[in-house]
Amino acid sequence: MSIAMIVFAKALVLVPITLLPILNPIAVAPIFLAMTGPLEQTVANRLAKRIAINCFFLLLGAVFVGAHVLDFFGISLPIVRVAGGIVVAMSGWRLLNDQGQDKLHTSVAASANTWTRDQLRQHSFYPFSFPLTVGPGTIAASITIGTQLPAKPVDWLITSFASALGVLLTSLVIYLCYRYARNLERFLGNVGTTVLMRLSAFILLCIGVEIGWTGMSAMIEDLKFR
Repeated sequence: MSIAMIVFAKALVLVPITLLPILNPIAVAPIFLAMTGPLEQTVANRLAKRIAINCFFLLLGAVFVGAHVLDFFGISLPIVRVAGGIVVAMSGWRLLNDQGQDKLHTSVAASANTWTRDQLRQHSFYPFSFPLTVGPGTIAASITIGTQLPAKPVDWLITSFASALGVLLTSLVIYLCYRYARNLERFLGNVGTTVLMRLSAFILLCIGVEIGWTGMSAMIEDLKFR
């Protein structure tokens, strides 16, 4: 196997292996169901497709331009983790709260079946694509992948193409998990789905706290050396 093929294969495998454990779309699928309620299957399929497309461009942008954007605005990764961790934790807390969950069902599910294409595109981004699917932890990991791209032009082209394919594969997994989330719901039943949703919401809350704490720890550590 040539060196170019080895570089391509490593970059292709690196992206899904790095991002999927953080994204964890299988665990987020019950939350997706809880937030959309009794959507028509055709609308749910379009929403899942739209979320996957949004996630593809979010991840692609984070990999290739994320570091440059942060440098331009003078924003450090710890700040991104703290701010994003708060958003994720608030989403998890809202899903754990019965009254908040009912309101969310009412606001989303009651009108989702009549969404236009523009409304579907708008609502699919927040909160489904960001921060529930692609959160600050995923963005930080994607930016880290982007900073590791080689400087040599030929290797950069090969690695970049492989990384883009890796992002595409990751987005495809997201689509499949959301697309067939209702099959999981039928398999688990109402009680099983509720338990899994509550557990996923609690995990989401913990992930948000963990992301925020990681950012705060990095900021505190940085202050020690000043």
